[in-house]
Amino acid sequence: MPDADLAAAYRACRLINAEHGRTYYLATRLLPPRRRPAVHALYGFARLADEVVDDPGPDPAAALAALEDDLATALRGDGGHPVLVALADTVRRYGIDPGLFGTFLKSMRMDLTVTDYPDLDALAEYTHGSASVIGLMMLPVLGTVGPRADAEPAAAALGEAFQLTNFLRDVGEDLDRGRLYLPADHLAAFGVDRERLLATRAVGGDRSVRRAIAHLVAHTRAVYRAAVPGIGLLDPVARPCVATAARLYAGILDEIERADHDVLTRRAVVPVRRRLAVAGPGLARVLAARVRRPVPAPGA
Repeated sequence: MPDADLAAAYRACRLINAEHGRTYYLATRLLPPRRRPAVHALYGFARLADEVVDDPGPDPAAALAALEDDLATALRGDGGHPVLVALADTVRRYGIDPGLFGTFLKSMRMDLTVTDYPDLDALAEYTHGSASVIGLMMLPVLGTVGPRADAEPAAAALGEAFQLTNFLRDVGEDLDRGRLYLPADHLAAFGVDRERLLATRAVGGDRSVRRAIAHLVAHTRAVYRAAVPGIGLLDPVARPCVATAARLYAGILDEIERADHDVLTRRAVVPVRRRLAVAGPGLARVLAARVRRPVPAPGA
């Protein structure tokens, strides 16, 4: 493939990331420039799959199957959608396990038939494929200071923490799509179920719902606490990016708390000024890391 075509494919991924994942995109700016395109490609692929399940056409199952076939074609080096072309190059360049993408798509297929989860164990099956494997895909791009396997549990946990944060932020939107990702047994402990959430979405002001959300926020913070120490296992030049992403996503939980855990009549968003305040120190740290140890560019 001509270099110009590959560059255009990566550029398409970057634009998708910048438009649809602003928090994630801001954190990628702290990576060394030559590692950013791979992260954009991974994001672009996840976005392609999300669009199939969140804005389904007449046959979303067939669309997901077609995406999986197209991915296999791209991984063979036979071209295809620009995002898949960039992704295939990233997989080859960094030695990412192609099987992780099958695991991811398995969870995407769950979205077509599963509308709620009875408990955290059932939800974990979904989040492993939808989020934890994203952390595992990222590890070869970020680099580690020791064996990659040592960093994998924390990387998987951080992906889960990001996903759980999204679930809390997007409860209302997910209900509109007929889905509920909050575990039913945890909600039931506070007398909350899908019907009560829907009623609260309409009128607001349900203290039991807010207590249930507060409980799940605390659970999500515990997942962050388990994951964040693993950042120290990453290549020093990648740590500011991941640490900043963790702080920005955890900031969504802060905004949920500031709103008294009302996630049904409003959407928690980290203000731009706070995002920049978090990213600024990260930029200083990454520049210092580059001065201490320049990072060799990956192969062309």
